Amino acid sequence: MLLEYFQMIDRVEAVDLDARTLTARSVVPSKSPVFEGHFPGMPLVPGVLLIETMAQASGFLVLAASKFAAMPFLMSVDGAKMRTFVEPDAVLDIEAFLEHEGSGYAVTKAKITCAGKKVCDAQLKLRTMPFDQVPLADIVRKRAEEVGLMDALAAR
Repeated sequence: MLLEYFQMIDRVEAVDLDARTLTARSVVPSKSPVFEGHFPGMPLVPGVLLIETMAQASGFLVLAASKFAAMPFLMSVDGAKMRTFVEPDAVLDIEAFLEHEGSGYAVTKAKITCAGKKVCDAQLKLRTMPFDQVPLADIVRKRAEEVGLMDALAAR
């Protein structure tokens, strides 16, 4: 996890397209410039970055479900609940469930747990745009390979 570069997912652990789920894992770095201001003397992962973590896991799930046909962009976050603080070195388990995909939109439910305890959860809505409309296909495919999404798809 590189907080300051918005690289929130370290590894995609599994994808089940039949169940429409993705699981991923991330380890919060022990040091990050983010912690210098949030908060001095009590470093905590900002809630907005936890939402981004769920959004990225959801995005990888949408990419897999659409066979990399379209780029998912976060549109809205509904019912988000932050349940506890996340400190440096925490190991985060992320789950995303695809509720709907089609007509240029996707809806997921996602959650993060740490040591079996709920950290946060939300429903996320994403706008999907064909890669011929956004020049990100190569970058997104490379990142998907880096985090093991292709391996997880091949293992199913």
